Amino acid sequence: MPKLDESLLNGLDPFRGLERAQIREILDKATTHRFEAGDTVFHEGAEADRFYLLLDGYVRVGRVTPEGEHVTVMHIPAGQLFGIALALGHTHFPATSVAASETIVLSWPQRQWPDFTGSYPGFSVVAYRTIGQRMKEMHDQVMQIATQQVEQRVANALLRLITQMGRRTDAGIEVDFPITRQDLSEMTGTTLHTVSRLLSAWEKRGIVTSKRKRIMVCQPHELVMLAEPPAPR
Repeated sequence: MPKLDESLLNGLDPFRGLERAQIREILDKATTHRFEAGDTVFHEGAEADRFYLLLDGYVRVGRVTPEGEHVTVMHIPAGQLFGIALALGHTHFPATSVAASETIVLSWPQRQWPDFTGSYPGFSVVAYRTIGQRMKEMHDQVMQIATQQVEQRVANALLRLITQMGRRTDAGIEVDFPITRQDLSEMTGTTLHTVSRLLSAWEKRGIVTSKRKRIMVCQPHELVMLAEPPAPR
């Protein structure tokens, strides 16, 4: 791939405020990867020998339960670090990362992590803030699976997606990458049949449209109401 310009990193949180020469130094140390939708960036349990920045596209992070079920933990949008296992004290990746769309990723050897956190002001602050945000997101997801009804869980999952990765159109807010009903079932700890039944019912009410791995939320306010706990009787 051609040499990347410093402007690509200049406005991203991990590198905000750095001098142009520092950003050039960071880019010169990086390896650039291009992934197609469905390609695996790294596997759960693999040696964490690199850390990553998502430059363009979306990445889906998932784990396999002891029972062999695939669970989608989160989706990561462009501009964020991921695969930062060393910051969590891991020597191996705790989850699998898969490109959810055509994706461009930068990576660096894991041994350079201490240099990045020590040499580039603000980098470690953003990195550990990112970890905190993701831990909270995973905690919220676990709590939703444990305490919410299925309809609430699916509604909340869609709300997260359009809030973090939504694209506004004349018809509503579309999830800005291909997503299937199976993906939603893995995000919400429910069955494909249940997700399909809910989406079909919501389509009849005009709340969403779903086709060709694309989901559009046409009435976000109605989805918010579905995500709320039912009123006590």
